[in-house]
Order: sequence, then C-alpha cells, then structure tokens
Amino acid sequence: MFDSLSERLNGIFRRLGGQVRLDEKNLQDGLRQVRLALLEADVNFKVARDFVDKVRERCLEQEAELNPGFERRLVRVVHEELVAILGGATRELNLRGREPQAVMLVGLQGSGKTTSTAKLAHWLRAEKHRPYLVPADVYRPAAIEQLASLAGQLDLPCFPSSPRMNPVDIAAAAMREARTAGYDAVLLDTAGRLHLDVDLMNELSAIKAEVSPAEILFVADALTGQEAVTAAEAFDRRLDFTGIILTKMDGDARGGAALSIKSVTGKNIKFVGMGEKISELEIFHPDRVAGRILGMGDILTLLEKTQDGIAADEAEALSLKLQKAEFNLDDFRANMRRLKKLGSLDGLLKLLPGLGSLRQKLNTAAAPEKDLARMEAIINSMTPAERRNPRIINGSRKLRIARGSGTNTAQVNQMLKHFEGMRAMMQNVLGGKKGKGGPGLPALPGMKGLAASLGGLGGLAGTEREEREFFGAPGAALSKSALKKKKLLRKARKNKKK
Repeated sequence: MFDSLSERLNGIFRRLGGQVRLDEKNLQDGLRQVRLALLEADVNFKVARDFVDKVRERCLEQEAELNPGFERRLVRVVHEELVAILGGATRELNLRGREPQAVMLVGLQGSGKTTSTAKLAHWLRAEKHRPYLVPADVYRPAAIEQLASLAGQLDLPCFPSSPRMNPVDIAAAAMREARTAGYDAVLLDTAGRLHLDVDLMNELSAIKAEVSPAEILFVADALTGQEAVTAAEAFDRRLDFTGIILTKMDGDARGGAALSIKSVTGKNIKFVGMGEKISELEIFHPDRVAGRILGMGDILTLLEKTQDGIAADEAEALSLKLQKAEFNLDDFRANMRRLKKLGSLDGLLKLLPGLGSLRQKLNTAAAPEKDLARMEAIINSMTPAERRNPRIINGSRKLRIARGSGTNTAQVNQMLKHFEGMRAMMQNVLGGKKGKGGPGLPALPGMKGLAASLGGLGGLAGTEREEREFFGAPGAALSKSALKKKKLLRKARKNKKK
C-alpha cells in the first residue's frame, strides 16, 4: 500500500542528505516535497500540513548545520512523527469486565464487515477467548448465510438469525444465549448502507443501547481513501466508536486513510486486514507501519508470522541438522511449503529491511510463487536417496529428474544451486551455539523459526549485488545489528569461496 509514498520519501531524504549545508531554505524545499508526497498519497491536507510543520520545527531545533549524520536523524524525526499521527502506542481490544462482552462492527456496505467479523473471531480464539458470531444484517441478501458459512469454516458457534427478525432483538437474544452457553465475546455483524442513512444510524444506536458494547469497531475500506475518513467522522459523531479496522491494506491504495483517520477522528486503528484469508488480520502497530513506510522493514511482524508457521522444536531440530550437515532436500521442500503458508513472497519481502529493489525485480520477472512450485516439482521427481544426498545427482540423474518434472537440466542445476546457497545462509543463522541466534546475530525470540521458514527463498542474500540490495548503497547509515549482519554475510561469502 505504501510503496509509492515510501519511494518518494526515501528519494527526498537522499537529496537532503546530499546537501553541503542545511539551512531553513533547503529544509523548506525538502519538506515541501514531503508535503506533496503525503498529499499525493491521499493524506488529509490538514494532517499533511501539521506533520510537515512539526518535522520542520524539530529539525531546526536540533541542527543549524548539516553533517554526515543528519540524514539519519531526519529519518528518525520523520519516523517518530509518523508514529504519532498513526496513533502512537499499539491499542488492543478491551474485553475486560463481566462476561459476555459485546463487540459491534459498523460501517458502510462493502467495507468488509462480515469478513472482518470472522477474522476477528479467528483472532480472538487464538487469544484464548470464546467468540460467538452474530449476523445482525437482515437487509443485505445472503449476509446471514455468509457469516454462518464463515463460522462453519472456523468451527465456531453462530447465532441462528433470520431476515424476518429485528436486529435489536437479534442482539438481545444473542447476548442471552452467549451468557447461558459461556461465550465471552459476542461479535455483532451489523447492517451497512451504500451511504450515510438516518434509519441505519438509529438502528445502530438502538443496538448500542441494548447491549452496551465493550467495543464498537468502525470497519473502513482503505481503498476508498479520504471517503473512509469522512464516513468515520459521521459514524463517530453518532456512535462514539472505540476503534477502527482498516481492510484491504494489502491493496494498491495510496495509504491516505491510514495516515489520516487517527488524526481526524481521534480514534485508534486497532486491526488491519492484510489479505483475503481468515487468518490475515493483524494488530495495528503504528511504529512498525511507520518503519515500513520509510523502508525499514518490519522484522517483528515477520517473526510473529513465522512463530505460527514452525514450532520451536521443529526449528531446534533444523538447527541440529545444520550443525551436523544433515540438512537435505526433503527439509528444503518442507521449508518451501511452509513459506507458501506465510503469504505472498512480495508481502514477506516488504517486512525485510532494504529489499525494495529486489521486490521490484521480482515484480518484473516471473511470479516467485511459480519458481517455488517448479523447484518443488523438481524435488518431487527425485528418489528418496537423491533427496537425502544431493551429491549423488549426476548428469544422467539430472536428465531423468528434468523429464519427470517437466523442466530442463539447466533448471535442475539452478534449483540445486539455490539449495546450496540457502543451506549456507541458514547454517550461519541457525548453526550457532545452542541458545543463540547464530554467530554475529542477535538472539531474537523466533529467529530460528524465521530462518527456517524463509529457507525456501534459496540463498536470497549471498552475493555482493544482493548485499547492496539488502543493506542499501555503500555508506548508508546502518544500525549495530545491521552492521553485524553485513559482516556475517561477507564472512559467509568468503568461506564459500574457500
């Protein structure tokens, strides 16, 4: 979503960093470009103006003259101000109190309320809650059936609503049923309209009065930009909602809604929908989103994704295999399958810092997912002995494998090269002493799972060119952990040559 804005902002920072001297005029010109970039991203003009004013004030307070470290400090100031307009601290649901607690999902028709209700139920169950889904939209055709179907897929209880029932009566009866059955969170999927409607607002107000919800979440389609912000203002005036769910954040919108809605309404974004799958609902972390906008990546979110993809004992077993040089093509295939479950490759690369140029190259080439499918087909065409010991694969075996997988020997050779590169990379990440994140790497929780899950990328960072893509241009400011990773990468490449 923020690709265009991220590219513009990073270009502006590089130009400012190339100035010999920083004065108010140079800074004014640079920040004018920042304001234009925000406006082009469909950010509310008042929000963009206030943002630029705060950045200018802080920069002039800190620096009267440019020095080699100013670009890094400028990025830090912009990052902190972005975090502020996105909401500051992470806000989670407040379901404390007497059970059951009601959660109303409100918004215009087509914003994704029904799907978000199911996604939220899935998230709540993972957090050890006992959710109860309630279809209260009796107007949209098949709305009740849609939520009932999603509840069936999730194996979660759903209130048996009927189009002939009154939505307020549905909410009241669902609360009684939840109290009797022991559910602690009642998720009300309410009706929407294509536009603001007095009857709709009256109905929502009546439901609110009946169930006294702990949370009222406004569901907004991020693709609608400032229209979502305008609708949010109207709903907030009438219902005083407590938080926001932004849907379709994985789309190609410019990001203006996410950057404006907190400042305009005063209410925090609590969740974002990052895809069509029921599992693709994430807690909104302002600091992580600001990092993505500025091209810093989001390692913490990536670690959280991989913790669900690989258990701690699996990661430990892989680490031991690598230490003993027993990692084989069966493990490589398992990693590729695990990688597919984490989402699209492009979405994963967005979370890794400094891989913007690589993402662009992947977008112009064949779909990476197809490459993974082809590599898996090649491995499937091997015998168990060949998968356990790839060194026995000679020319005649490669020809047989290529025929069996519908590929050619060059593609078989390429897959084997990827496997060796990936194994070398993972040995550096996972092959350290027990309890560490690997030589030269921080012992982050989940690092082994991250490396194991991303092993299917096949030696992503193994050449000087790829090092530049990962860490940026020579001379770029790097954190201590990034410097350690850079040294580790060079050491691994040097050992590989030997």
